Amino acid sequence: MHEASPAAARPTRILEMRGIAKSYGAVRANAGIDLDVEAGQIVGLLGENGSGKSTLMKVLFGMVKPDAGGIVYKGRELSGHDPRAALAAGIGMIHQHFMLVEAMTVAENVMLGWDAAGRWLKRGAMATAVRDTSARFGLDIDPEARVGDLSLGRRQRVEILKALMRGVDLLILDEPTSNLTPGEVAGLFGVLRQLKAQGKGVVLITHKLHEILEITDAVVVLRDGTVSGRRPTRDASAGDLARMMVERDVTAALPRIATGRGGAPLLSVVGLTVAGSAGDALDDVSFDLAPGEVLAVAGIDGNGQSALVEAVAGLRRPEAGSIALLGRDVTGASVAARVRAGLAYIPADRGMTSLVQGMSIAENLALRDIGRAPHSRLSWLRRGGMDQEARRRIRDFAIRTAGPAAAARDLSGGNQQKIVIAREMDRRPRVLVAFQATWGLDPGAARFVQEQVMAMRNAGHAVLYVASELDEVLALGDRIGVLCGGRMVAIVPREAVDLREIGLMMAGHPGGEVTA
Repeated sequence: MHEASPAAARPTRILEMRGIAKSYGAVRANAGIDLDVEAGQIVGLLGENGSGKSTLMKVLFGMVKPDAGGIVYKGRELSGHDPRAALAAGIGMIHQHFMLVEAMTVAENVMLGWDAAGRWLKRGAMATAVRDTSARFGLDIDPEARVGDLSLGRRQRVEILKALMRGVDLLILDEPTSNLTPGEVAGLFGVLRQLKAQGKGVVLITHKLHEILEITDAVVVLRDGTVSGRRPTRDASAGDLARMMVERDVTAALPRIATGRGGAPLLSVVGLTVAGSAGDALDDVSFDLAPGEVLAVAGIDGNGQSALVEAVAGLRRPEAGSIALLGRDVTGASVAARVRAGLAYIPADRGMTSLVQGMSIAENLALRDIGRAPHSRLSWLRRGGMDQEARRRIRDFAIRTAGPAAAARDLSGGNQQKIVIAREMDRRPRVLVAFQATWGLDPGAARFVQEQVMAMRNAGHAVLYVASELDEVLALGDRIGVLCGGRMVAIVPREAVDLREIGLMMAGHPGGEVTA
């Protein structure tokens, strides 16, 4: 339910974007887009990857010059501007990757690049100003805190604070909750409500439908560079918004059949300890993974996830502990041996780890099976066989491309991920290890990946699924694990999950017991 603030009760339009068009060669990013924002209003901007959301906001913030169209901000035409001019006019943008110096304090970060702060350091005066602004908007930020010691949620508040102290009346947030715990998301939404109550306008770019429904007043949906729908949020549903984005409902529960946890474990991890830097180590982790089961592991990025998946996949040697695959000890086995034994691995970084960007789709799809038919014969590559197999996988996994000869780098992120999914899962592995498999994907592409994972689980295979999105973990997991500080602090059945307790454990607060 969205309560009207005093500012919202007397709407004043602060932003009008009319007929914004931008193309990159033959690719049409924006085609005649209109967007309005009122004072005291939060507007959600939805769309698939490549739908034109980021381009539209970069046009507004002066990072991209439009081919056509106009912008009126607070009654004044805005054209030919750059980000500095946009900020001076009162438009701020918070990017996914924060632009902060971790070694400096909050007050020092606020002063950086701000002409109004003066040429000389004025730590006392700036600290007072930070405290006043922080209190006014409910940000709860200590000006003397070192940014490197702050959580991601706190760092995001510092970015918001910087924009507010520069006098912005319109704030753009790009996927602001991608690395936040549930508690931090709730805190951010509290800040956004404060901004709304004080007459600020907000544009929220997100692919999370439930967030749009919870926090926004109006929603605009883009598809293929055009507006496919707009409406007050009170009149919208998750299903409606999904259909506007991808022409189908991707919000329904995933098809889950009863499989039980019968049979010998397909994957057994006992006392696994992996050395590494803070956030990239593992400490005495144990669990079993049964046939027809998804163990979905939640955790804030940098709590041992990389160490876990890379150790299981064979990319890192553990300091202690053991890993068994289908009853066979593979702790010291190579990656190739684990693949032959029935393991598949989907890493988080598809751009650098999963794919060779300059190679063709057919070549990338053949990487795991290059020594077998139909890709080769008697140590000779069979281009015809590779292309035939690639065309089948392109069809079966709905990869949008001109054909097998297209370079991987020319595809969207979602279609690149489909190449990885097709290569790893089409081999019918007994155990799949997936790390951030839907990171950066729009709802349609993410749903495709999740459906493939669930189909594998329903067929009696086992999946270790590691993700930072709690909603995704809950949608896929039969059991839910929580990694924090390199330890598996809890493993609980899906039906016994307490969201508040899981969120606290992700944030490092004690609670729950491990039951492997």
